[in-house]
Amino acid sequence: MRLIYTFAIHLYAFSVEVASFFVKRARMTRVGQWHTNGILRKKIDRNADYVWFHAASLGEFEQGRPMMEKLKTLHPEYKILLTFFSPSGYEVRKNYAGADVICYLPFDTPFKVKKFLNLARPKMAIFIKYEFWLNYLTELKKHEIKTYIVSAIFRPEQLFFRWYGGWYRKALECYNRLFVQNEESKTLLAKYGIENVEVCGDTRLDRVVEIQKQARLLPEIQLFAEDRKTILIAGSSWQEDEEIIIPYFNEHPDLKLIIAPHEIHHEHLLYIQSLIQRPFVKLSEATVENIGAFDCVIIDSFGLLSAIYRYGNIAYIGGGFGRGIHNTPEAAVYDIPVIFGPKYQKFREAKDLIACGGGFTVNGRPEFEAVIGELISNPVKCRESGRSAGEFIRKNAGATDKILKEIFEGRALGAK
Repeated sequence: MRLIYTFAIHLYAFSVEVASFFVKRARMTRVGQWHTNGILRKKIDRNADYVWFHAASLGEFEQGRPMMEKLKTLHPEYKILLTFFSPSGYEVRKNYAGADVICYLPFDTPFKVKKFLNLARPKMAIFIKYEFWLNYLTELKKHEIKTYIVSAIFRPEQLFFRWYGGWYRKALECYNRLFVQNEESKTLLAKYGIENVEVCGDTRLDRVVEIQKQARLLPEIQLFAEDRKTILIAGSSWQEDEEIIIPYFNEHPDLKLIIAPHEIHHEHLLYIQSLIQRPFVKLSEATVENIGAFDCVIIDSFGLLSAIYRYGNIAYIGGGFGRGIHNTPEAAVYDIPVIFGPKYQKFREAKDLIACGGGFTVNGRPEFEAVIGELISNPVKCRESGRSAGEFIRKNAGATDKILKEIFEGRALGAK
């Protein structure tokens, strides 16, 4: 089966090669991987010990970031190699100062795996959340390089646990220790004989707490939010979300809207503007002098959303009508209730926010209007829900310290 897996990876790599002539993201992946070996030859210090962190994309990077930064503080004797698979992670964080070497991860074929590990020579490998590259993991185990996965979640429908997935479950046996988010994951793994598991929670919560402490002031947004109207912040919205949020905003003059779409290309921004029937301004065109004249601000740049949530009364998190919701803790940490679409089942923090009363899921426009209508008309409930959301984040933070202590001081060093 491993041969079939490797053949499938070759086919996938070939499809990316073909797609690269037509699709920008595929081209960025192909070109980025071409440069990986050159980056490693040039930047890897042969006299240093490296901890290799791999994040598939930007979201996984944010989960791993607290560990990288804490590791730098506690164990400066190690350098950090950071790899990405997706351009959406690499292109945004290719200049991240917390890592010593940053590059794309080559496809999981035996030749490329061996070449990468020979050049990188990591002393330890840490994969974040959903990274199960069979050839990489097998080669790491073969060379006795300690390997961990952090902030992982396991569910019964995953390939590992299907009747035909036993061959792929061998990937899990390559980790020295699996740090999972919840007890359900640990119980599921134990059913299949995988016992080297520790429940530590989600390192992303540590990240959002740190972001909250360091959040920058945004004078234009602060002025926009100063009046007594309710401020709804729609973060990482997609078209399906915008078609629910914006009509409600148009009909409720007591509500102001800050919308930060997931995609900020010209066509999408024009589409959002076509839906809005009240005065709006793009943040790039807003000033402290003119911001008071508008009821809606469209965020047309990346990197500000985590700071913008501090100015809201209610947050709507996008993606729940597509592949899955985006970052709910990023908003909840500011003690505001969060609303999101129906595809949240893969996100433990979303389920926990619903359970504690700080999160609300909606299946469409009628449910959204009912939920936000109640939160606006009942300020006491809105504040209580927000406090519940923030308390959940703060109560469950601390995974980073637990994991690093296990790896460098506890059983994880010797676990097999």
